[in-house]
Amino acid sequence: MSKTHGKFIWCELMTPDTAAAAKFYSSVVGWTTSEMKVEGMPTYTVFEANGIGVGGLMEFPAELEGQGIPPNWTGYVGVDDVDQSAKDFAANGGAVRRPPEDIPTIGRFAVVADPHGAVLCIMTPAPMEQSWPELAFDAPGNIGWRELYSGNGKDALAFYTKLFGWTKDSEMDMGAMGVYYIFAHDGRQTGGMMTKPDNMPMPFWCYYFIVPTLDAAIERVTSGGGKVVNGPMEVPGGSWIIQATDPQGAFFCLVAPKR
Repeated sequence: MSKTHGKFIWCELMTPDTAAAAKFYSSVVGWTTSEMKVEGMPTYTVFEANGIGVGGLMEFPAELEGQGIPPNWTGYVGVDDVDQSAKDFAANGGAVRRPPEDIPTIGRFAVVADPHGAVLCIMTPAPMEQSWPELAFDAPGNIGWRELYSGNGKDALAFYTKLFGWTKDSEMDMGAMGVYYIFAHDGRQTGGMMTKPDNMPMPFWCYYFIVPTLDAAIERVTSGGGKVVNGPMEVPGGSWIIQATDPQGAFFCLVAPKR
């Protein structure tokens, strides 16, 4: 595995109202937007922080309607060989939801699910003539944390360790809520995972967007038509978080260094 294998490289929102979503997240997170055109594909909206792309926005695909899939954010994980990684997901109890295919000039991707059904995209980016700048990992507007609510947190950690090379950084006993496992990629804390509470209908990944202060962001969420469903709460290390839904029903999270 290379150092980029297993690295989260993108985050993408599928929603039925892209114009409303662009306005909402630009207000809440402070992102700006730009348009990206790829031959043979619909226009794609890019969310940017300080001019650097951190995520994307696309219309909810017609072929997914009626399947009980809500508007959602999905993370992309870079892999050395997307075709092989898709086979590895299937061979280790996961599933391939969309077989590998090319996005011209961008890369080759697939949609996969782990053994408990949590969905991710995997991608082998196309070779680039130049490297693009990245935001500092703790910069406002970046994706600061990724969190998996799994069917079984311990089993999920073992699965992703095998497939992506992630390592267990630490774990926290949360009493009745079980054990929270913090995982790392290339030595840096990247996210956490735990067994989902019974009231969550299915395993899923969620993503925390960094904002400078939380209370002001909460006001922007609610005034923009979103809803806070959990928090605000302080987490170990002193940061503050909320979990929320946007006006179209997509689940997202915010994290800030202070209230």
